[in-house]
Amino acid sequence: VRDLGITKRELEILELIAQGLSNREIAEKLFVSENTVKTHSSRLLDKLSAKRRTQMVQIAKEMGLIR
Repeated sequence: VRDLGITKRELEILELIAQGLSNREIAEKLFVSENTVKTHSSRLLDKLSAKRRTQMVQIAKEMGLIR
């Protein structure tokens, strides 16, 4: 996580994405705006070199970042 520069909040959002939550649901759960969730998601896609959310989750699981 540290090597990739993934923040605690990004990891939290990644876990919620992996659970199948939408941006809106994540925003409501974390008390942030939907745009904030989109920004974190976009940064995660870049950091994990993924093109889609599903690919991002798969890569994260393979790397052991999430279950």
